[in-house]
Amino acid sequence: MEETRLGTVGIVVEEPSSVAEMNAILHQYADIIVGRLGIPYRSRGVSIIALAVDGSMDAISGMTGRLGKLPGVSVKAAISKR
Repeated sequence: MEETRLGTVGIVVEEPSSVAEMNAILHQYADIIVGRLGIPYRSRGVSIIALAVDGSMDAISGMTGRLGKLPGVSVKAAISKR
């Protein structure tokens, strides 16, 4: 079994047309998502999402890489060292 890591993933969505595809990607990685907090920041026209994750580095980087390729979506991750 591959070692898993804990981490947080911050997502800022500036393009509403990317939301459906973003949610589809998150659904595909539901097994590594421990918790999700979404904040619609209406006055700025963006959404902010915070994820708590527990998974392999391959799974976490695969998810963040796919999310980061979406138009108007910015992603940053902070992962435990072990």
